[in-house]
Amino acid sequence: MRFLLLMFLFHVIVIQQCGAMLHPIDFLALQAIRKTLNDLPGSNFFSSWDFTSDPCSFAGVYCAGDKVIALNLGDPRAGSPGLTGRLNPAIGKLSALAEFTVVPGKVFGVLPESFSQLNNLRFLGVSRNFLSGRIPAGLGKLRRLQTLDLSFNQLTGNIPWAIGTLPALNNVILCHNHLSGSVPPFVSLRLTRLDLKHNALSGSLLPMSLPSSLQYLSMSSNQLTGPVDHLLTRLNRLNYLDLSINRFTGCIPGNLFRFPIANLQLQRNQFTSRIYPAGLVTIPVVDLSFNRFYGEISPLFSGVQILYMNNNRFMGQVPGIMVDRLLSASIHVLYLQHNFLTGIAINPAAEIPVRSSLCLQYNCMVLPVQTPCPLKAGKQKSRPTAQCGQWKG
Repeated sequence: MRFLLLMFLFHVIVIQQCGAMLHPIDFLALQAIRKTLNDLPGSNFFSSWDFTSDPCSFAGVYCAGDKVIALNLGDPRAGSPGLTGRLNPAIGKLSALAEFTVVPGKVFGVLPESFSQLNNLRFLGVSRNFLSGRIPAGLGKLRRLQTLDLSFNQLTGNIPWAIGTLPALNNVILCHNHLSGSVPPFVSLRLTRLDLKHNALSGSLLPMSLPSSLQYLSMSSNQLTGPVDHLLTRLNRLNYLDLSINRFTGCIPGNLFRFPIANLQLQRNQFTSRIYPAGLVTIPVVDLSFNRFYGEISPLFSGVQILYMNNNRFMGQVPGIMVDRLLSASIHVLYLQHNFLTGIAINPAAEIPVRSSLCLQYNCMVLPVQTPCPLKAGKQKSRPTAQCGQWKG
């Protein structure tokens, strides 16, 4: 009995020396996590991870009571080389974990399925690494998750449908991966940022598939199709919208131009309609280029500072108020090349301000002024007469 008592006291002393405050399960989980990750050359993040001391004092480890509540792996300072290795499934044993991040580096392999056990997780951020494989469907069980950032990795497969059902999501950032399939509906009325750009997503977006709480929406550089007018009409809190480089069709709702958007990117789609803004457009940057918009250009676009309407099917005269604002340097960029415009009321002797740019090449007019255009506009100054006669808008 005396021997057993001495052994018990010995273990108590060891536990006190090796992290008195930490629960044994969390202690073992941290050990396992450390075994599969290493500092890249130039990083000393793990130098403080000495398991003969209290793990709650380790760099990136934050505790409450005897549990780990936040784990921020890697030196967060700009320029830090980051970490390499794999994420250990033992992460799922940290039952109180509310925040998990990994700084940019060379962490590879899959995101462990065991993340689905972290019922208290609110923030999951592992961006700019080399994660591969699928996004675990079990993340859809994390009902408290607010931010999911897995951007700039090599993830494949679908976005799990269950993720869209999470009620507390604020930010979903999955851009710059190789994700495919359709975009799931998102139900969280707290969702303000959805960034899915630079993937291989396909299919269409249903009118009620995104919440009206969105302020930032980017789906650029995918393979999405179909109309979006009924969806966009509802998203009246947007301050950034980028749907460029997809295959969206149909029209653009006029009220979109009244939203508090600072940057509107709709270029390189297959939109086919006239455009009737609901009022004076004061969005600083608007890009409608490389679509199939037609009809006359509305003078309501004269409030835009940087306006790309090139490579469409606009016709008629360039509104005089646009010319006035260009000459006063209120419009900084006005690209109208490759349309079917027939005239612009501008004095041939007028001087375009140095900080303003106008391009009119390849329209149905003789250019009244010679202005520098981007190289991609080509060398032809005017559109062939035969093309102008057959296009009536």
